[in-house]
Amino acid sequence: MTQESQPPTPQQLAWHGIRRLTLRWLISTLAIFVAIWIVPGITFAGPGWQLGIVAIILGLLNSLVRPLLVLFVLPLVILTLGLFVFVINAGLLLLASALADAIHIAFQVNTFWDALWGGLVISLVSSLLNFLAGEQQIQVQINRGDFPPS
Repeated sequence: MTQESQPPTPQQLAWHGIRRLTLRWLISTLAIFVAIWIVPGITFAGPGWQLGIVAIILGLLNSLVRPLLVLFVLPLVILTLGLFVFVINAGLLLLASALADAIHIAFQVNTFWDALWGGLVISLVSSLLNFLAGEQQIQVQINRGDFPPS
């Protein structure tokens, strides 16, 4: 007796998307909290829900502005073997700080170097938590025998 799996319904797909979006938002919020805790030049004062707003701001910047920035400075990204992406992340963290200040959220990134270290911490913590939550898939392939397979 084998049971054939049914394709997911649109409602199931919608709930799955909402769950993934909420999980990514919570992970981003936690990653920003860790950066505030570790990097002395990043400060936050206010209720916790405002940190969630900062995560939304940073998420929107990463999804809307970051691809354009990477495209514009692609030769520099290639020349530095991808390390310039950390500079882009730092700039976006500084921009998120300025936008949060504009809507009266006390999230402050003092210097570029604080933003650089903060961006690195946020990236590492987000990657680790996404992996632990099962949101990032890692595939390991081991080939034995003839390489390449014929």
